[in-house]
Order: sequence, then structure tokens, then C-alpha cells
Amino acid sequence: MIPVIQDAIAARIKRTEIGFQKTEKEIQKFEKQYHISSDDFLTAYTSDDLSGGDEDYISWMGEIKLREALLEEIKALREIEYVC
Repeated sequence: MIPVIQDAIAARIKRTEIGFQKTEKEIQKFEKQYHISSDDFLTAYTSDDLSGGDEDYISWMGEIKLREALLEEIKALREIEYVC
């Protein structure tokens, strides 16, 4: 039974990592477009500061939040211990 669970968790980790990579690419697009890091965006920018306005602000912020959630999920999945 444990190998089945381990395989399922490994598959979930892989899918989550793929999602993380996609999110990271989207974040990099925003960073390149606006020539700032996401950290600077979080601390100093509003939708008025972006040429794409609310749409870019919400999308970028959403990608950052998604990245955080995916990292937490990957961390939690990797910390699972199997007891026989």
C-alpha cells in the first residue's frame, strides 16, 4: 500500500512543480515587461503604476500568490513521512 501512496504523492509533486514552472515564467514576463522584480512590485507598485493597469496588476499579483501556494504545497508533500 505504501508504494502506491508514494507514487501518488510523487506524481502530485511533479504536477505541482510543472505548475510552479509555468507560474514562474509568467512572473518573469511581468518582471521583464516592467523592468522590476516581483519583490519591488509587491512593496512599491499599484495598478496606476502599470501600463496594463488593473488587469496586469491583478494578473501579476495572482501569479505571485499562486507561486507561494505551489511552493508551500511542494514543501508539504516532500515532508511527508511514511510509517510502516
